[in-house]
Amino acid sequence: LLVQRFAKLERVVSVTKGLTFVSLSLSSTVSFVDCSGGKVWFEIGDSPDFRVSEDGVIYALRRLSMAGKENAVVVVYAQDLQSKKVWKTRPSDATLTQPVPEILFPWRSVVVRGDGTMKRVKRDWVIPPISVPENSRGQFPEDLVRIRSDRDKNRMLRYSVTGPGADQPPTGIFIINPISGQLSVTKPLDREHISNFHLRAHAVDLNGNQVENPIDIVINVIDQNDNRPEFTHTIFNGSVPEGSKPGSFVMTVTAVDKDDPKTANGMLRYKILSQNPQSPSSNMFTINNKTGDIITVAAGLDREKVTQYTLIIQATDMEGNPTYGLSNTATTIIRITDVNDNPPEFTTDTFFGEVHENRVNVIVANLTVTDKDQPHTPAWSAVYRIIAGDPTGRFSIPTDPTTNEGLLTVVKPVDFEQTRSFMLTVEAENEVALARGIHLPRQSTATVSVRILDINESPEFTPNPKLIKLEEGLPAGSMLTSFTAQDPDRFMRQIVRYSKMYDPAKWLEIDPVNGRISTIAILDRESPYVKNNLYNVTFMAYDNGVPPATGTGTLQIHLLDINDNAPHVFPSDVEMCERPDPNAINITASDPDLNPNAGPFVFELANRPSDIRRNWTLNRLSGEYAQLRLRIGSLASGIYDIPIMITDSGNLPMSNMSYLRVKVCQCDHHGDCVDMERIIAAGLGTGAIIAILICIIILLVLVLLFVMWMKRRDKERQAKQLLIDPEDDVRDNILKYDEEGGGEEDQDYDLSQLQQPDALEPECVKVGIRRMDERPLHHDHQYPLRSAAPHPGDIGDFIHEGLKAADNDPTAPPYDSLLVFDYEGSGSTAGSLSSLHSSSSCGDQDYDYLGDWGPRFRKLADLYGGGDD
Repeated sequence: LLVQRFAKLERVVSVTKGLTFVSLSLSSTVSFVDCSGGKVWFEIGDSPDFRVSEDGVIYALRRLSMAGKENAVVVVYAQDLQSKKVWKTRPSDATLTQPVPEILFPWRSVVVRGDGTMKRVKRDWVIPPISVPENSRGQFPEDLVRIRSDRDKNRMLRYSVTGPGADQPPTGIFIINPISGQLSVTKPLDREHISNFHLRAHAVDLNGNQVENPIDIVINVIDQNDNRPEFTHTIFNGSVPEGSKPGSFVMTVTAVDKDDPKTANGMLRYKILSQNPQSPSSNMFTINNKTGDIITVAAGLDREKVTQYTLIIQATDMEGNPTYGLSNTATTIIRITDVNDNPPEFTTDTFFGEVHENRVNVIVANLTVTDKDQPHTPAWSAVYRIIAGDPTGRFSIPTDPTTNEGLLTVVKPVDFEQTRSFMLTVEAENEVALARGIHLPRQSTATVSVRILDINESPEFTPNPKLIKLEEGLPAGSMLTSFTAQDPDRFMRQIVRYSKMYDPAKWLEIDPVNGRISTIAILDRESPYVKNNLYNVTFMAYDNGVPPATGTGTLQIHLLDINDNAPHVFPSDVEMCERPDPNAINITASDPDLNPNAGPFVFELANRPSDIRRNWTLNRLSGEYAQLRLRIGSLASGIYDIPIMITDSGNLPMSNMSYLRVKVCQCDHHGDCVDMERIIAAGLGTGAIIAILICIIILLVLVLLFVMWMKRRDKERQAKQLLIDPEDDVRDNILKYDEEGGGEEDQDYDLSQLQQPDALEPECVKVGIRRMDERPLHHDHQYPLRSAAPHPGDIGDFIHEGLKAADNDPTAPPYDSLLVFDYEGSGSTAGSLSSLHSSSSCGDQDYDYLGDWGPRFRKLADLYGGGDD
C-alpha cells in the first residue's frame, strides 16, 4: 500500500519596518505504509538538491534555480529494514514558482498572499532564518535574499549589512548590493566552523541619514555529510570475567561526528566487523548499534583457554546507511579475567580490641583472612562489612591493600557513659562476587569484642555560640546573662569553673563559680571591636580532673544602636580660591550611629561671629547634603573656620557645633591652589640646595689645602741641612739625627779609622774588631793627603759628598753598617774618638785643637781632654 501526500510550494514573505525579505523553500511530504508494519527507511535518488528525513519530509538543500524548468524532479526510495524490499515514487506535484517581489509602504504595510490578496499588518519585522547549505559548489557570489525599503520610491537609498561575516571577522563572506539590496554569499560555508551568522541590515539615504531601523538577519548553515566518524581512541581496552552469562556488559566504545547530530549526517551506528580468535564461537560478543555498548551473547568464556579477544568495530553515519554513510574503524581488546571461586576465610572466630572514648581514626584491631585466589586481584582482595553490633555506624573496616587485613577503625566518637563495650559481627567478601554456584562458608564470618576506656572529658557549653541582644551604652556592673557548661563525665564528681579567654575590648567578666556574665565597662556599638553589630567574647570552662579538661564557648552580643553620637561636618577641611568660580562648596555630615539615629540632618550657620553670616550662606540640598556659598565676590587668602550647627534625626536629637576649615588661596588657571606654604612644606627650594652644595665644595677645598700644606712642611723639614753654620748656632745641645741601628754588632765600631794613621802607634792600629763588611785597612793607602787642620766650614760638604758616593756605589754595605767615607790623610792631629781606646791603649792625647771647630767640637774637647770640668 503506497500513500503519498504533497504540499504545494509556498512562497514565504516576511515584512518588517518597511523592508522586504523574499526566499524560496520546497516542502513536500511523502510517506510509505508497509503492510507488514515494519520500519521503512527513505532515501532520495540521484538529486543533490534535496534530502528526505525519517518522517518522509523532503527538504531543498540549497537555493533552486528556475532557469529553463518549472518542475523539480525528485525520486524517493523506500526500503523495509527487515525484508530489504524497496519501493520508489516520484512526487511530481512539487513545482517551483517564480515569486513576485513585494513593495511595502511605510504606513500601510501589507503581506501578499498566495491568492493575490493583501492583508494589512503592523509595521514590525519577523524575519525567518535564511538557510544556506554548506560546501556549496555554485557560482559565487550566490544570491540569498533581497532586502528593500518601501521608502525608495521617492529617493535613492543605500543598503548595507554589518556583523560577523560581513564587516567583522570573518569579513567578506556576505555582501549586499547597495542599490538593489541583494544579499549574497561570496564563498562556500562550513557549518562545523560557524553554524550560523547574525547580521544587521541598514537602509540610509544618499546623505547617510538612517531611513529605516536596522533589522536582524539570521543565516543558518545547513549541514552536509562531509565528516567521517572519529573514535575517541584507536584501541579500546575492556575486560569481562570468565564464565559470564550471555548479556553481560563488557565495555562501551564511542565515536564522534562533527556533522550536525540532529540530522542523519551526525547519527552514528556501530557494528562488529570481526572477532579474533573465533573460539569457542565466532559470535561471542555483540554491540548496541546506537550506544556502542559491547555485551556477551554466548556462553563459554574461559580464561584458561582464551585470555583475550580482539574485535574490529565500525562506526557509520547516515544512521548506518552503507551506501551513503561514511565509516571508520577501531580496535577493541577484551581481556578475560579470573573468576572468584575461593571465598576469604578468617584465621580465628573471635578478635579482641580496646579504644579510649571520644577517639576517632584509631585502629582497634587487625582482622586477618586467607584467600586462595590469585593475590592482588579483585578475586583475592577482601572487603569487610559489619553486619551486626554497630547500628549507629561508629566503626569501619578498610582493607590493607598489601596484607589484605581488615583494619577495624573508630570513625565516630564513642561515649563511655553510654556504651562501655561493643560486640561486632564482621563478614569478609571479595571485591567481585563469587562464581556461580559457590557460597560463603561459615569461616567468612567472625566476632570482634571492643572494650571502651574512660577518659576525662571537657565541659561543654550549651548552646555554643550563645546569642543575646542588648542596647549599647549599658553601664558597668550590669548583669547580662549566665553562660554555663556541663561536664559529660557523669561517673566522676568534678567541679567546673569559668574564666574569660578572649575579650578584646575588656567589657565583660564572668563569675568563676556560677558563670554569670556582667559588664565592667560601657558597651559601645561604634567600637572597632564590634563587627556587623556583633561583639564576640570567648569563655573557658575547666574541671578539676587529673589532668584537668577544658572547653570553650562563645558569647555573641548583638548591640542595638542608640543615639549617642553627635554628627560632625565632613569633610572638615576644604580649599577655595580667592575669587572662586563656582563659589559654593558641598558638605555633608558624618554620624557613627545608624538610621534612624543619623540622617537626615539639619545644617545651620552659627550666629557668632557676625562676619560668618555676612560672608557665607548655607543652603540645604537634601537630608544628607548642604551647600556653603560665599556671599561676596572675593576673599583674602587665609584660613577661615566656619562654625556649623548640625542636628541628627534621632529620638532625642543630638546637635553639635562643628567647624569647617576653609583654606582660601591663590589659584592658577586650572583652579588649583599655588600657595608657597605648600611648596615649602613639600621640600627645600632650588636656591637652598645650591647653597648647601657650595658649602660642601668649599669645605672639601679647605681640607685639601691643609693636607697639601702639611705634606710640603714635612718635605721642608727633611730637606733642611744636617749641619748649621757654627757661627750662627751657639747652642750646646745634643741633636738626635738618626738611630744608630738595631743590633749589638753595630756598637763595635773601629774608631781608629778617624785617627791619623801616621800619628797612631802600631798597637793602636790593631785595636778594635773590624766587621766583615768594612773596607780593609792598608798602611799604604792611596787617599789624598789633607791639611792637618781642615777648615771647620767644609765638614758639611765633606759629609754630603761622602753620602752621595756611598749611595751611588753598587758594592756599598747595608745601611746599618759602618761606612768608611775617606781617610783624613796624614798630618791630621785628630786622635781616636773612643774614650776607652784613648785611655786604655794609646795614652793621653791633646784635644785642644777641637775648640777651633766651633761650640759642638769644643764640648768634645772638654769631654776627652781630661780637664777638671
